[in-house]
Amino acid sequence: MLKGNEQIVPNNFTMVLMFAHHSLRRDRMDYRPQKLASKYKLSANTLRNYEAKGLIPPAARSANGYRIYTQQHEAYLACIQAMTPAFGMEVTSEVLHRIGRNELDDALWVVRDREVMLHREKASLDQLVEELRAYAEGSRVYDANQRFSIHEVSIRSGAPKSAIRYWEKSGLFTTERDPDNEYRLFNETHLFKIKMIQVLQSAVYSEETVNLKRSIACLDLQNIEDTRELVERIKTYLDKTIRLQMKGLYFLYRLIQELNLSDTTEEYT
Repeated sequence: MLKGNEQIVPNNFTMVLMFAHHSLRRDRMDYRPQKLASKYKLSANTLRNYEAKGLIPPAARSANGYRIYTQQHEAYLACIQAMTPAFGMEVTSEVLHRIGRNELDDALWVVRDREVMLHREKASLDQLVEELRAYAEGSRVYDANQRFSIHEVSIRSGAPKSAIRYWEKSGLFTTERDPDNEYRLFNETHLFKIKMIQVLQSAVYSEETVNLKRSIACLDLQNIEDTRELVERIKTYLDKTIRLQMKGLYFLYRLIQELNLSDTTEEYT
């Protein structure tokens, strides 16, 4: 029960439901492969590959054997192109495969999981902003001589030891070695870098995310201004991602309506 001025804050998908219903097209149209491919700046081979991988339904055939695509196929393509930049092809494929098996609820939970993950990453970045502010204001002092074991870093960051080793192997940072036992020794810059890498852990692979990780690799925590600039770039990326997720959800909803898989819109009409 709501009290006082409390309000229900809808998640991304609920918000999409409110706006998308009234913009759905009702006209029906068939497409030849080249025409549909050109509309979405794809090749006819890509359409066939999507069909072979189960990302779009099998096309019907004309009397002379040509593939005939429908408005349903167009809805699938629009959904793929909108969801992939926001959620990645792996997640997009899983969602569409589940929809193809009529597992709508499971598909929506896959998407919801990614939304929650993005929210957690934004919360982690906000915490890093506070840490950086503490360094800048002097309430937290950078200790260049302090060292941590991989176990301590894992506990402080929440990152698995295997992931920390992998990130070092990938060149995102380089640790010292204890001369007595050859164990890795981490400092505060390493710890801050690992926390930043975690913020981008579920990011969709792109030139932008590659450049952000390269910047993390070059980061010097003692250079507060450069670190602030990098944190702001990561925030900009997360802000863009949530907008892309909203767009992806809009086109996912249109696909669901095109397939008549949900009567949810009745709640908003």
